[in-house]
Amino acid sequence: MSSPPSTAPTLAYLLLGSNLGNRAALLAAARQQLAATAGDVVAVSGIYETAAWGREDQPAFLNQALAVRTSLRPEALLAACQAAEQHAGRQRLEHWGSRTLDVDVLLFGAEIVDTPTLVVPHPRLPARRFALVPLAEIAGALPHPQLHETIETLLLRCSDSLPVRLWPG
Repeated sequence: MSSPPSTAPTLAYLLLGSNLGNRAALLAAARQQLAATAGDVVAVSGIYETAAWGREDQPAFLNQALAVRTSLRPEALLAACQAAEQHAGRQRLEHWGSRTLDVDVLLFGAEIVDTPTLVVPHPRLPARRFALVPLAEIAGALPHPQLHETIETLLLRCSDSLPVRLWPG
């Protein structure tokens, strides 16, 4: 059973990540698929090369933030994100392991969602520089719905010291 569409579009923020295969091509394919299934992609950050977080003994990631104007409800947006991951050949073999594509729902308007399958705002967003840097590029002045601080402020206070560099590719 699919979720009914919301009455008005919501601006949601997603984070794409890949550290296996042709990372840039996988991000590009995910952007296209999400534009076709999730809503209008209205902002796209640069692509950043980032050290792996959680399990650092793996290849570096390419990460990119998207703003998507969507009429989907949060769970349906998550399903669209997971479909993009499956299309890219994502296999969930180990927690925080290498992957062809990861798509996280970081924010869904000002909504707070807490279900068994989805928590938004993403609970680890304030602690992850690899998510905050690209998100701040496209939504730095946006307030976090629970912490009531801007994304830029969260980035300035983030204690994560793993490198995040604009990818020259």
